[in-house]
Amino acid sequence: METSEPFRIRKRKGIFLLFMISGLFFISGIVMLLWNSILPSVLGVPALTYWQAMGIFALCRILFGSFRMGKHHAHYPAGKAFLHRKFMNMSEEERNAFREEWKSRCGG
Repeated sequence: METSEPFRIRKRKGIFLLFMISGLFFISGIVMLLWNSILPSVLGVPALTYWQAMGIFALCRILFGSFRMGKHHAHYPAGKAFLHRKFMNMSEEERNAFREEWKSRCGG
């Protein structure tokens, strides 16, 4: 018996969602354990409950990162490949000027 393609895709998405939710609960537990074992004795702050740890973890992800995984190229559309194409399309004079500018900026 062969399963249809949309069913397999939905099943994969469901498994992925379940994995992400279980990861959130697991990491929240780690945050709670680390906080409660280190910070109360060092800084004198109160211990966290599990739900407070989950809130702090979510807040840190929102403020300092994102919920996306993998590499991010926020400054350039295609990352390294974009810069490589741009450099290769320069004339020889433009390349030399570019190199000299970066040498003066980087101290090399």
